[in-house]
Amino acid sequence: MNCTGSEGGVEETIQVGLGERSYPITVGTGVMERVGPMLRAGRFAKRYGIISDDRVAALYGAQVQESLRQAGIDSELIVFPHGEASKHLATIGTLASTLAEHGFDRGDGLLALGGGVTGDITGFLASIYMRGIPFVQVPTSLLAQVDSSVGGKTGVDIPQGKNLLGTFYQPRAVIIDTQVLHTLPQEEFRGGMAEVIKYGVSMDADFFHWLDRHHSAILALEPEVIVSMIRRCCEMKASVVEQDEREGGLRRILNFGHTIGHAVEAASGYRLIHGYAVAIGMRAVADLAVRAGYASQSVADRIEALLAKYQLPTGIPSEFDRTTLWNYLHTDKKTIGGRVFFVLPEEIGRVCVTDRVDKDDIDAILGSA
Repeated sequence: MNCTGSEGGVEETIQVGLGERSYPITVGTGVMERVGPMLRAGRFAKRYGIISDDRVAALYGAQVQESLRQAGIDSELIVFPHGEASKHLATIGTLASTLAEHGFDRGDGLLALGGGVTGDITGFLASIYMRGIPFVQVPTSLLAQVDSSVGGKTGVDIPQGKNLLGTFYQPRAVIIDTQVLHTLPQEEFRGGMAEVIKYGVSMDADFFHWLDRHHSAILALEPEVIVSMIRRCCEMKASVVEQDEREGGLRRILNFGHTIGHAVEAASGYRLIHGYAVAIGMRAVADLAVRAGYASQSVADRIEALLAKYQLPTGIPSEFDRTTLWNYLHTDKKTIGGRVFFVLPEEIGRVCVTDRVDKDDIDAILGSA
């Protein structure tokens, strides 16, 4: 990791070490204005299609295009409707047609400007357009900055479940400007904190305690604290991806809270934001770990207390149909041979992946959460 002074404060670079597919993650305040020079130095593509949803494009599209223009890089801003409802194959088809109409070829690239939906869509499109063109991530939501922009997972939803179609396709660079979080709605910021807390529970007890101690500074978006928080999350994500790029084993720990979380999100018709669904999922599997004998009640209590400190929901809404939840659980990507695999906390900072959970315990959690 390199730390250098920048006009907005501390700027840090983390390298994701994947051999010839390695790439840098730059985290800092105000770095978006330097996207153009960074891409010129990287020489990833001669032209970029900037893929963004209508909300983010209105905030940052012109700024990024101007940065590229000043760096001598041509670009096209290509916009799609915001929200999880756009994360499907029809959107991919429309975007691909737009690229073809503008004459994009294998010497061109894509730039994902937005949150997790934009990153997933853009990465998937880059992996299949012309059988693969380069792309870079410029994430604008906390959730995307700490998690989905790093690691190369791409995907879209189908009616049967979330992210059931996708690829592993690494970006060439990730550029994270923490200043954009000031324009993020409070709900989206809190949702992103669910992914941050996930790292503490699953990988780093010290980080979990750090989040507890610094919650006031984090909620106040104090620049140095936010940069440190995002950097640590990216370090942990990079470490796991380097060891298990395609989720053959270790990487599954990063799904803590997501198995039930994805089911809750889908059962809501994707009206519940992803981070809130993950928070509910973390509380649910913590309770499941206690019932199944993997963890003590104090572990579940500490997880619930930190989620509450960041004003995150912890209960499955009572109006959600439990049969529907069960059906979504069984179409989760982590289900193998009809067995649902859960990531369960054993201690703060350590989890296990298991399918040895009784149906009665799962029923109890879904019914009482």
